Amino acid sequence: MNSGQVHSGLIIVDKPQGWTSHDVVGRLRRLAGTRKVGHAGTLDPMATGVLVIGINRATRLLTFIVGTSKTYTATIRLGQSTITDDAEGEVTGGSIAAAVTEQDIRDAVSALTGEIQQVPSSVSAIKVKGERSYARVRSGEEVDLPARPVTVHRFEIHAIRRVSSGRLQDLDVTVECSSGTYIRALARDLGAALGVGGHLTALRRTQVGPYGIEQASTLEELAEDLRLLPLDDAGRALFPVRELSATEAADVSHGRRIDPSEPADQPVAAFAPDGTLVALLENRGAAARTLLVFAPGGKE
Repeated sequence: MNSGQVHSGLIIVDKPQGWTSHDVVGRLRRLAGTRKVGHAGTLDPMATGVLVIGINRATRLLTFIVGTSKTYTATIRLGQSTITDDAEGEVTGGSIAAAVTEQDIRDAVSALTGEIQQVPSSVSAIKVKGERSYARVRSGEEVDLPARPVTVHRFEIHAIRRVSSGRLQDLDVTVECSSGTYIRALARDLGAALGVGGHLTALRRTQVGPYGIEQASTLEELAEDLRLLPLDDAGRALFPVRELSATEAADVSHGRRIDPSEPADQPVAAFAPDGTLVALLENRGAAARTLLVFAPGGKE
């Protein structure tokens, strides 16, 4: 696909280190030739990996992608705490981690797996009285964020290495978690549980919902070929599917209710007989109503 053409769909980006998610959106606006571009979940500048970008009508799907589970590979350093809970912040404390055993680490990781209450990192993008928490911290303010429930589906240790003459320990891990989980906070809390402090030194997101790193393209690759996942394919990957009759498709495209969908407890992607995504449906009482309508055909 040539840049400058206006289409709708998703782009799976392998975000480079040092770029903000907003930087990536700006780059894709220029490549796609449209202002209507958004992303499904911020990645810190230090982090790399999967960033899902929506173009034109596909931006309407991003709110549903934000809520999907995520998978990360990361390196956690035990023995040092930082103000940002990652390697970009100054060291604020910590203790020699030489005496921490592998079993100690595995026990602490187990306690941070499953349904937990997590206090987000104070340098997160959460808003406090209308201002981002990280902005308040960087201006010197102390910010106390409330704990909230998250789910860590998998917290797997791949390697444990002693560094700095054994004073510190680095853990290579994989974390699969619910939306809203902060990997930096897991590193912080693991170090705190072990009594030595901890922070994140590397982070790579490898999966967002159905989209994995193997589908992602670098910005350099996208400059050569803007690999767009069509809106119809995105609908089939993200939601249960309902195939509509021609009559139902016409009703739905005009916002009229039709018979209820299955499953009944989540949005359903409704497709016209020609395979075009017509709408997202949700059940209300004894009928399915449109949650979002995607105009079939025509200019986008």
